[in-house]
Amino acid sequence: MVGGSYWLKGFTGIRYQFRQVQSLKPEDLEDAGIEKKSVTLESEFEKVQNLDIDTWENKRGPRPWEEQQQQQQQ
Repeated sequence: MVGGSYWLKGFTGIRYQFRQVQSLKPEDLEDAGIEKKSVTLESEFEKVQNLDIDTWENKRGPRPWEEQQQQQQQ
């Protein structure tokens, strides 16, 4: 029992020892054509301020026990 747990510890450690993890650098992203968007808290706050929160409609989601046909008819 003790030997099995010791062997299992070594066996599972191999998975983490030989993992190939690579970190992405900004230069690599630019070479791939991916641009980083600069998002600030102030710009997101302006978007939220411009939303109309006074006129909205509550839409009910489907329940697991209801049939699809009942939802489509409403």
